[in-house]
Amino acid sequence: MGSEESTEQNEEGQQAIDTEESLVGEVVDEVLEGEVEQETTVDLQAELETANARADENWEKVLLAKADVENIRRRTQKDIEKAHRFSVEKFAKDMLPVVDSIEMGLAAASETSSDVSAIKEGMGLTHKQLLSSLEKSGVKQINPEGEAFNSELHQAISMVPSADYEPNIVMQVFQKGYSLNGRLLRPAMVIVSQAQPAADTKKVDE
Repeated sequence: MGSEESTEQNEEGQQAIDTEESLVGEVVDEVLEGEVEQETTVDLQAELETANARADENWEKVLLAKADVENIRRRTQKDIEKAHRFSVEKFAKDMLPVVDSIEMGLAAASETSSDVSAIKEGMGLTHKQLLSSLEKSGVKQINPEGEAFNSELHQAISMVPSADYEPNIVMQVFQKGYSLNGRLLRPAMVIVSQAQPAADTKKVDE
């Protein structure tokens, strides 16, 4: 009997030990899980703070870029306004000497003792000066006299039979044309030659 009681006591003691070890294991597992959760929470918090810092930095960059774009837009708008306002400044400066020459010619013509030949010479010089100033601004005169007729640059106001010119040749320029940097401003008004009609054949008397 004594041996059976001892065995039962040993079994009960072992069960108690096993239960205690199980409880200790559960406590340890809970502590370890808590530490892991705490470390995970700390890592997530750090990552969140890093992400927020990057977001703030990127937002500042966006604001700076937006401000730069706005400044560029304003400068561009001002440049465009200046370009529209002063686009003819160079042309106007080139025209001033021409105006001066015309005024001097008018002053000379108003004198009673003025020489007609001198006035004519002055007008010729002024005319050359004007054409030169226009060419500096890209405006070229179209004077096709003696050249082949070109419908893209010339406008025929009449066609005249001629023995001195081949057909389709500009015989006379009624009004000169002008182009601006290769684009037609006004066609030259011209008279174009055409072939003479064939001589009338004599009728043979029947």
